[in-house]
Amino acid sequence: MPVDPNSESLLESLEANHEFPCQYTFKAIGRNPENFVKAVVTAVAQELVNSDEPTHTVKETPNGRHISVTLTPVVESAQQVMKIYQRLQKLDDLVMQL
Repeated sequence: MPVDPNSESLLESLEANHEFPCQYTFKAIGRNPENFVKAVVTAVAQELVNSDEPTHTVKETPNGRHISVTLTPVVESAQQVMKIYQRLQKLDDLVMQL
């Protein structure tokens, strides 16, 4: 389901449940082309204040059809979280984001 960047309820929920800046977990699941992991990491890194590659882990499904990328960057605000979700939504091979 797409993330609405103007969703006041989602922004309020993020702000109520997190004390920013904080470490926040993003998970992107996609088809397993060679460039999916790089695309996910790049999409998240482009919104971060720190330009270093964010810490991430990768898991592949047993049949190799899908890959999961989990990232745990430090984010500055709820708005930044929403912007990262927006970037992830634009990835061609994205199946789901959490």
